[in-house]
Amino acid sequence: MSDDIEIDLDDLERRMEGAISSMRTEFASLRTGRASASMLEPVMVDAYGSMTPINQVGTVNVPEPRMVTINVWDKSLVQKVEKAIMESGLGINPQTNGTIIMLPIPELNEERRRELTKVAAQYAESARISIRNVRRDGMDQIKKAKADGMSEDDQKLWESEVQDLTNANIAKVDENLGVKQEEIMQV
Repeated sequence: MSDDIEIDLDDLERRMEGAISSMRTEFASLRTGRASASMLEPVMVDAYGSMTPINQVGTVNVPEPRMVTINVWDKSLVQKVEKAIMESGLGINPQTNGTIIMLPIPELNEERRRELTKVAAQYAESARISIRNVRRDGMDQIKKAKADGMSEDDQKLWESEVQDLTNANIAKVDENLGVKQEEIMQV
């Protein structure tokens, strides 16, 4: 490889990993019929004039496999937390007992499980698209370097490196999707 012309593979890899990380965060918000504190991560509460994550207004616990509890620290925020959960689209009806909000996680029926696997597949496809966009950026850098004097052998070598990186990251997306879909379909 040429010493004077470099393609930043670390940057490309970091950006592809970012797409996978984003997909995993989206996966965490999908209900699987089991209680998980991570399912509340995307829910924001209007607290003290700004949108705040639930875990910053109370303690989130999972005391049972089908129950999540939130111990809200400020009594004045209990109704706002309850409202945020109901409007989040999680399909959970909160039950309040003083400053403790209980979230019973209902069983998922077969139809809802299939819908959730489709949503997971959409998240995975978005991640694949992001990875391919990063690949295209890398290939554009290589074409520019070729115009700036990179040899054809170096060009082929770099293109191969970028393609291998892309294939490896798309395989990670597919693997994560398979695990999540299996988790969702598990009764």
